[in-house]
Amino acid sequence: MNGGRGGADEQALDWAVRMADPEAADWDGFMRWLEEDPANSARYDRIAAAVQDAAVAAAEPVVAANDVGPVARPTRRWIGGALAAMLVAAVGVGVWSERPQPFAVETAAGEQRVVALADGSSVVLAGGSRLALDRGDARVAAVERGQVLFRVRHDAQDPFDVRVGDLTLTDLGTVFDVKITGRGTRVAVAEGAVMVDPDGAAMRLDPGQAVLSDGRTLRREPRAVADVGSWQDGRLAFDNAPLSEVAEDLSRQLARRVVAAPAVAGRTFRGTIATAGLKDDPVLLGMLLDVDVRQDAGGWTLEPRQ
Repeated sequence: MNGGRGGADEQALDWAVRMADPEAADWDGFMRWLEEDPANSARYDRIAAAVQDAAVAAAEPVVAANDVGPVARPTRRWIGGALAAMLVAAVGVGVWSERPQPFAVETAAGEQRVVALADGSSVVLAGGSRLALDRGDARVAAVERGQVLFRVRHDAQDPFDVRVGDLTLTDLGTVFDVKITGRGTRVAVAEGAVMVDPDGAAMRLDPGQAVLSDGRTLRREPRAVADVGSWQDGRLAFDNAPLSEVAEDLSRQLARRVVAAPAVAGRTFRGTIATAGLKDDPVLLGMLLDVDVRQDAGGWTLEPRQ
């Protein structure tokens, strides 16, 4: 929670905007926020009054001086502008312009999506991934699920920070890949460098290096530069990865549920899987992984060979 009056006003502003929209209203969360601080009620009333005044003013018809009746109705775009102007007057330009404007980008399994950021950087989301961004600050991101490739425009005065759970990554002019797996988070660098946990371990990763974080420890690993982000081209590269992780990656890439049975989940695989043509040919996958692939309505299960 942000401290000080500015932070409290910013929260009140967020709630005023959300509660003014019936589709975005969250009454349970709103009541919890009011109960956190007795002063929140007064803050909200002040800002909500500005919202209401703007809405009333925006809803009134516009009348020309020499006309008998209304000549025009304000558009939805104008109403939004009036609300914004009133909110700026209520809480101050600084609070309005600097407030976080988070949004999320998601992909379905089997889908890829490229997002160009305002600072010239870009990100590519693998299937089944979710990334949180901020319209107010193009230099921050948070990987919440799946796998994301970052191509960051370096700015020494304004580093690009990525959050993955409790882990923080800071770019040093970089192309790097972040993947969340059942074992933790893996970060691999293709160009430039990444500083992992800059306020703690401060581990630097250069091209061809990776780290696996399980939430407690950081383990440095080698990673071929050509393999970083190779999933974009339908090529999944593994270096002694457990079949449980291989199954997760295949699920994202093939848009098909793939799981490893307990008997083979810990078995490791080293090699590259070209996913083109695999979607309808589980026998080929079984040959590559030395397993049987059982098909059912829910997807594929990797099992020991019979």
